Amino acid sequence: MHTMPGHGVSTAAFSPAAAMPSFETGARQGRLRQYQLQLIERIQAARSGALAARKELGVMLGGRPCLLDLTQLGEIVIAAGVQIQGVPLAQDWYLGLAAMRGRLTGVVDLARYMGEPACAPGNHCRIITFSPRLGLNCALLVERVLGLRQLRAMQSVPVHDAAPGVLPSWAAQALRDSEGQEWRRLDLAQLAQSARFLDAGFGGFPEHKDLC
Repeated sequence: MHTMPGHGVSTAAFSPAAAMPSFETGARQGRLRQYQLQLIERIQAARSGALAARKELGVMLGGRPCLLDLTQLGEIVIAAGVQIQGVPLAQDWYLGLAAMRGRLTGVVDLARYMGEPACAPGNHCRIITFSPRLGLNCALLVERVLGLRQLRAMQSVPVHDAAPGVLPSWAAQALRDSEGQEWRRLDLAQLAQSARFLDAGFGGFPEHKDLC
């Protein structure tokens, strides 16, 4: 992901000291870690094809439930444990760079990129990396992870919150589950090829055609 010089983005709110409350117990942290490990195991299983056709990862973005293809994901980490270094003159949705497994990874607030309010810092936030097969060393900040969702139990529905043809192709599919909850299904492979997404600097693409 390319960046250009600019205002920079403050990321202090996502430091461990600011985002992890002192009252959180070790037992709760243990449960969070166990749940995270279970999700990672299922993502790894999806790459073998065992779950790919049946389940996707539910996340909350800007107050909107969204679905991510497990085969397009890498790791899920707690945002409060990640130090993000802001980049001068970057778009407000580009939070900066973080060292993850020894590699510098660009971190994007996807809700803000989609035209929604910025992700509020907290110990519920997660950072989800792209799968290496997408060819982009990038990660997304999300409000929270909602767990795995069964696709075959959902039905395709029209997208009600946008006029026809306005939504970018990577976010143009909506599904409704058996409880009546509507989900926006996101295709990160298409997002990773979007010209606006690939240029996080201010002078890049003023028309913003892939806002949701």
